[in-house]
Amino acid sequence: MTQDIVGVWHLDAFHDVDEAGRPVGEGPLGPSPSGMLIYTPDGHVSVSMMPTAPASAPGPSYMGYAGEWRAQDGKVVHHIRISSRPDWIGIEQSRDAELDGDVLTVRATREVDARPQRRVLVWRRADRSGGAR
Repeated sequence: MTQDIVGVWHLDAFHDVDEAGRPVGEGPLGPSPSGMLIYTPDGHVSVSMMPTAPASAPGPSYMGYAGEWRAQDGKVVHHIRISSRPDWIGIEQSRDAELDGDVLTVRATREVDARPQRRVLVWRRADRSGGAR
């Protein structure tokens, strides 16, 4: 999967999910978040996400970070160098990643309000003009 995910991706969906994998609520960035994920061939990653209607989103008005990435045991690991969240700087985050054509689905569990929360992000590969395919 390593070289298969290199490129630019646009966020299609970002949801919290229950134990059965069903979306719960509108998601941390509201119903229609906007985002861009960039994986470079030399191992750099950059992620930027925001709600399209900031006043209606339950979470932050912007989330972003950059650093290095690697594929490891069917997962994608991000080593975060800079972040809009100071508590993420210098840590590694591992995500389950599934590539299906031009759709990359990423799953991770994060602690939210002192409890584990499963999250799913769906990214669509951008075409060369910058739009989603």
